[in-house]
Amino acid sequence: MTIVVARIKAKGNHFEISVDFDEAMKVRKGEGDITKALNSNGIYKDVNKGTAPSNSDLMDAFGTTDLYEIAKEIIIKGEVQKPQEFRDAEREAKVKQVINLILRNAVDQHGRPYTEERIRRAVDEAHYSFDNKPVEVQMQALVHRLKEVIPIRIETKKLRLTIPARFTGQAYGLVGDYKEKEEWLSNGDLQVVINIPAGMQMDFFEKLNSVTHGALQSEEIKE
Repeated sequence: MTIVVARIKAKGNHFEISVDFDEAMKVRKGEGDITKALNSNGIYKDVNKGTAPSNSDLMDAFGTTDLYEIAKEIIIKGEVQKPQEFRDAEREAKVKQVINLILRNAVDQHGRPYTEERIRRAVDEAHYSFDNKPVEVQMQALVHRLKEVIPIRIETKKLRLTIPARFTGQAYGLVGDYKEKEEWLSNGDLQVVINIPAGMQMDFFEKLNSVTHGALQSEEIKE
């Protein structure tokens, strides 16, 4: 059992409770039991000091004074403190995702793939810090840094895509990270030139075809 603090700010006041982290995560997913998740005897302004809000503050913020109803709202809508081991596991999962993406797309100056061990060593040498940005964005940033310590490049494909007008709203965000050029055609269709890592092409088209229901037109641009 890992006990952490869950908190929320509502109607200008702070409210906190003590919870079991694993059970609280189940409650957030709609699967848990609030009576198992809650480790507090009440709702607090500061759970460590034991200072409690008034009933009027609770009514104003939550519309009830019921302990379990308020605790459930704090867990679902507020912030649940993450224990260090959970943050470490999240970080390692993100690191592995980014590195795996590099392994699928990057080569050395001779066109040969790198090993995971060599990429991890290069990450340490480059003193790169991972963050919460999407893995595709971090891959590009990391490769830029890795070029300072090893010869590395991303194998890419340049493609011309034509997206039917009725799907441009949903598809525009998907092509944004790889877009080099765009042109709106007279019929409302969107034509874009993208440069995408070769190893990401299959996943990219799967998402794009799902949005456009297979109506996407594409051709590779040979340079």
